[in-house]
Amino acid sequence: MPANSWPDNDSYHSNSDPINSLLSELSADTEPEVETDTESLPSSRFQGRRGKAALVLTIVWGSTIALHLVSWSAIFILGLTTILGIHAIRIIFARPRHHSKAMQGDLPSVSILVAAKNEEAVIGRLVKSLCSLEYANGQYEVWIIDDNSTDSTPQLLAQLQEEYKQLNVFRRSPQASGGKSGALNQVLPLTRGEIVAVFDADAQVTPDLLLQVVPLFQKDKVGAVQVRKAIANAKENFWTKGQMAEMAVDTWFQQQRTTIGGIGELRGNGQFVRRQALASCGGWNEETITDDLDLTIRLHLHKWDIECVFYPPVEEEGVTNIVSLWHQRNRWAEGGYQRYLDYWDLILKNRMGTRKTWDLLMFFLTMYILPTAAIPDLLMAIISDRPPILAPVTSLSITMSVVGMFAGLKRIRQDQELKGSTYWLLILQTIRGSLYMLHWLVVMSSTTARMSIRPKRLKWVKTVHTGAH
Repeated sequence: MPANSWPDNDSYHSNSDPINSLLSELSADTEPEVETDTESLPSSRFQGRRGKAALVLTIVWGSTIALHLVSWSAIFILGLTTILGIHAIRIIFARPRHHSKAMQGDLPSVSILVAAKNEEAVIGRLVKSLCSLEYANGQYEVWIIDDNSTDSTPQLLAQLQEEYKQLNVFRRSPQASGGKSGALNQVLPLTRGEIVAVFDADAQVTPDLLLQVVPLFQKDKVGAVQVRKAIANAKENFWTKGQMAEMAVDTWFQQQRTTIGGIGELRGNGQFVRRQALASCGGWNEETITDDLDLTIRLHLHKWDIECVFYPPVEEEGVTNIVSLWHQRNRWAEGGYQRYLDYWDLILKNRMGTRKTWDLLMFFLTMYILPTAAIPDLLMAIISDRPPILAPVTSLSITMSVVGMFAGLKRIRQDQELKGSTYWLLILQTIRGSLYMLHWLVVMSSTTARMSIRPKRLKWVKTVHTGAH
């Protein structure tokens, strides 16, 4: 679930400066020179998304209709269900890896970055939380990037800067472009951390966050770590309770997928990235609306691993109504789909390695292709007066979601004694969360269709943070 970005008129532009030019300002004495592979970041790579999306939509719709017309379709669907089923079984029964919580040697320096725009309701609480972390003296710094806020955020930051010595404030000009990615890229050369952490302005963390996460970077191949996102206002209504379950199943799947050698993904808020890994793949992409999902792909393409952990979590506000949820999830779906359109050739070249590529393609099939194929499948089923031909695959996908949600909700309570009443509560939360998750079928299918028709990306409104607990 990607991080927040800025409104449409503040987001990326096709004529923005290349990301690598911003990273070139990194001084040689603070970090060894790292060779940057620019193959994945030419501006031409991010052009023609509508044409690519239209081609995919045509192939998916055409293939689905064809399956209703050929005699061997049942055998094909059975084979596809079997392949997905084997992959699902591997994920379900994988045992999560245990990571060392003890740091060998000196603690690496950490730079915490937060891009903030009009966050007066939460900025004070955020700074207090991030500047009160347990870590070696002088080994971490906090940077708040004020992206030309028009409320009282600048004044509040000025006051907070006098109180907390770790706090650094960078104010962007009104002409600055690139949205959140541009803000992060602009301040990165000013930071000194070997590990760069990124949070949203509504984030709340436990004091031992760094001491729990940093030891995971002792493995040389670990390029990033994503902590679980928890919903601070989960008890408010159906939508926030659903988001709580959604974050649980999402983290569970990421953790299980990494265990079998698959893809771990970044979720924006609560992401930690090794500076060397960030530089090697070109920094944050300013030509995407979900910087975290885009960075995920490029890290894996450059042979880095991403670990996902349940503890410690980062708390954030969940959206509280269906309209806000619709806008947010459409943006997430569009950004997730963009990365396949942008990097399809590198993915198919198996740059990630066989296990990661296979896992990513299975994820793409279940999360994007199946919802897109549901519309022509349903129409053909009505015309031919028979059940949808993709019903076995869809049923498997939904079953996996339900199983993963129950397992994820249970894993959140891993340190608690589970009683009979607790299991009934978990079942109730799973049923409610599964009903809530049905919105993704509509979001995914509508997003893939819309991207094939509309020449411009989705316009949306920045998620408003109110400081809710």
